[in-house]
Amino acid sequence: MVLEQVAFDIETTGFGVDDEVTVVGFAVSMGVQVFVQTGNRPARELQATVQEQVPVHVDVSTHECEESVLAAVTEFVAERLSGSDVLLVAYNGERWNGGFDVPFLRTRYAQLDMQWPFVDVPYADVMPLVTDRFNTTVNGDDQHDLGSVYDLLCDGEYGDLDPFDGSDAAVPAFENGWFAELVQHNVADVLRTRALGRVAERYCSKSEFKVKSLTPTREV
Repeated sequence: MVLEQVAFDIETTGFGVDDEVTVVGFAVSMGVQVFVQTGNRPARELQATVQEQVPVHVDVSTHECEESVLAAVTEFVAERLSGSDVLLVAYNGERWNGGFDVPFLRTRYAQLDMQWPFVDVPYADVMPLVTDRFNTTVNGDDQHDLGSVYDLLCDGEYGDLDPFDGSDAAVPAFENGWFAELVQHNVADVLRTRALGRVAERYCSKSEFKVKSLTPTREV
């Protein structure tokens, strides 16, 4: 049985241990679910604004603070992912040097003393699968970043969707309250991650996905 891939990606205020999660997005079968922290600032008509720029259905959930975002993510995972026939995937999501989604979330949930949400959810990192099992060398240089690898291996449908030149722009976007651009960037990332995961499904064996469990040893 092939599990349905659900790609996810986060945005943050920076890379430090005290930085916060600002956006968490999931690419599901019906579209993209995005949870956004607004920092107690207005984000009027955010979903409608993003939907005008995105070719798939987007459901945007806004929250005043990080703790509310993480609580909403926990509820979503429990209702939609835990115990289901899905495979959670990220691009460079659990290798701290470069990618940080899973370790960053672990730290934030721990610091806020919130229960870890990814229980009974299998997980695989798409980056080592793609870069180790496909030739991504261009003019002698190995391509590893999400946008470059996506352009090499996929049809390019989402190549022009990202309003940012790089993920670093997500930090000032949150600081300046550019929530529509921030969400659109996150949507672009989860859609490109899902596309790469689907390419890997077509050309790689199940064993090469290195699926692991994110269920903790002990639950409170």
